[in-house]
Amino acid sequence: MNAIIETERLILREFNINDYKEVYEFGSNLEVQRYTGDKIIESLNDAKELIKNVWYKDYKKYGYGRWAVIYKPENKIIGFSGLKYLPEFNETDIGFRFLPEYWGKGLASEASYEIIKYGFEKLGLEKIIGIALAENIGSCKVLKKIGLTFYKIDDYDGDGVEYNWYKIEK
Repeated sequence: MNAIIETERLILREFNINDYKEVYEFGSNLEVQRYTGDKIIESLNDAKELIKNVWYKDYKKYGYGRWAVIYKPENKIIGFSGLKYLPEFNETDIGFRFLPEYWGKGLASEASYEIIKYGFEKLGLEKIIGIALAENIGSCKVLKKIGLTFYKIDDYDGDGVEYNWYKIEK
C-alpha cells in the first residue's frame, strides 16, 4: 500500500490508476466540488486522466502531491488530502477534499496536522499556504484549526473570485 502518512483513522498514499472509481465518486459529487473551482469529473475516463495527468506528474516533478485518503474503519478511499506545488505563486498549498458523509468528523484536521509535519520535516518546506473561498466555512475553520493564519484576500485562478489565503511557517 505504501502509506506516506498513517494516523489513528487514516492512511494517506499516492493515488494509483486503479483508484479511478473512487476518484470519480468524490470528483463527480456536486457537494464536494461546490467551493473548489474545479470542473466536475464527468466520466471514469476523466478520473483516470486526472490521476495520470495531474497527480502522477506532481509526484514525479515535485516529489509530492494530493494523496488518496483511506478511512481505515471501512478500508475506503474517501477523498484526497496533501500538498500541491503552485508554480504560478511559487507556493505549496495544503488541500483536502472528502465525501460529504465524512465531513465534520475531524478527518481533514487529523490528516492535515501530519501533512504539515511531513512538509516541514521530510520535504524541508519553509512555508505552507491554504486557499479557500470565504463561504467555504468548513475549510476555513480547518485551516485555522491546524495552525494556519489568515494573511490576505486575493484571486487564485484568474476567475476574478476572491479567496481567503492562509499560511503557516516553519
